[in-house]
Amino acid sequence: MKRPGMSQPDPAAFIKANLPISPVPSIPEILLHTAGPASGLWRLAGRAEADPPPYWAYPWAGGAVLARHLLDRPEMVSGRRVLDLGAGSGLVAIAAAKAGAATVTAIDIDANAIAAIGLNAAINGVNIVAWAADIIEHQPPATDLLVVGDLFYDPSLAARVTAFLRRCQASGIEVLIGDPERAYLPQGELRRIATHAVADFGAGTGRGSVQAGVFSLRQ
Repeated sequence: MKRPGMSQPDPAAFIKANLPISPVPSIPEILLHTAGPASGLWRLAGRAEADPPPYWAYPWAGGAVLARHLLDRPEMVSGRRVLDLGAGSGLVAIAAAKAGAATVTAIDIDANAIAAIGLNAAINGVNIVAWAADIIEHQPPATDLLVVGDLFYDPSLAARVTAFLRRCQASGIEVLIGDPERAYLPQGELRRIATHAVADFGAGTGRGSVQAGVFSLRQ
């Protein structure tokens, strides 16, 4: 929420000026605008300096493991419609586009994330349709594959996301989940497809890689 008396910077201009472009750890094929200690993201978010950083400004393990998996297994997306839910920086959406998806849509509730996705897509030379929305109470979207990274960090959100993914699966959409097995991942409802060692901003600096999994929903 914007704080009283603060002017809101233009998101795209702010990201270009303050978030340098760098390759994603474990995924050098993809470049992203990524925040550093002096990025001043609190100004863009309209928050206090001590507030938690926005998710879209960093590559998290769930997105990283999905991106790595799709780039290594392009047959999973080639020629298909892909939707990235809670897309953040657009890392997974970019990987899907690079792997040959027919169309890629990235959805996030944060308008600043949508600006970042547009910039990151351009850096990587791919086309992504990005829009700000909360769709998890809605009907399943028109897509072939739905990818979800790092949305199981809160119990209420995890329950809502799981119910939505179940509805998507029932409508014939394939679902892939990427997560480093955070507390609210519903592992009893999932089948592990792959494991990759990837970096994770959530693990803190200096802790190297984590083992993150790619999962599908059990039938």
